[in-house]
Amino acid sequence: MKNNRTCTITNRIMKTNVIRLQALSLLVMAALLLPRTLMAQDSKTNFTGSWTYNSAKSTGSQPQGQPQGQGQLPGGQGRGGFGGGDLTVTQEGNLLTVERTMTGPDGMARTTASKYTLDGKESINTTRMGESKSYATWSPDGKKLTIKTSRTMNRNGGSTTITSIEVWSMTDGKTLQIETATTTPSGERKQTSVYIKK
Repeated sequence: MKNNRTCTITNRIMKTNVIRLQALSLLVMAALLLPRTLMAQDSKTNFTGSWTYNSAKSTGSQPQGQPQGQGQLPGGQGRGGFGGGDLTVTQEGNLLTVERTMTGPDGMARTTASKYTLDGKESINTTRMGESKSYATWSPDGKKLTIKTSRTMNRNGGSTTITSIEVWSMTDGKTLQIETATTTPSGERKQTSVYIKK
C-alpha cells in the first residue's frame, strides 16, 4: 500500500513538473517571438513628413510648367488625382494619409487628400475627378510600399479608366522616391518622382 501511494504521489509530481515545463517552454517561445514581431512592425519604412518635389532628380514626361504627377495623362494638362506636387504624409499604424498640393492650368494651387489602409484592404478615395480604388501592400522586408490604384473619370459624356502602380521607398533619411507606372487608353508611361524632406 505504501509503495502504491508513493508511486501515485510520484506520478502526480512528475505530471505537475511536465505541465510546468510545457508552460515554461511556451513562455520562453513567446518571449523570443514577441521582439521579432515588434521588430518586424517597427522595421516598416515610415513616410511621415512634409516633402518638396524635386524636378531636377525626377524623370518622366510631363506638361511644361506642371509638376510631375502620376495622375497626369501623357501630352495633356495635369489631371491630378494620382500624385505630383508637394506632399504632406502622415503614417499612423495601418493608415497612410497623403495630401498633394498641385498647381492647375489656371495657376491656382489645389490640395487633395487620399487615405490608404496598409493592410492590403481596399481603400476608396473620392475627388472632383471621380472615385478611385486602391490597394497598398508592403514588400517582405518592409522597405517598400506598393499602391495599386484604379480610377474611372467621366468627362464630356465619356469615361476613361486609369490604373497606376506606385512603389514608395526612401533612398535615404531625407529623400522619398515614388516609381510609377500609369496605364491609360493612350498607352503606358513610367516615371520616377523624387521628394526632399523639408
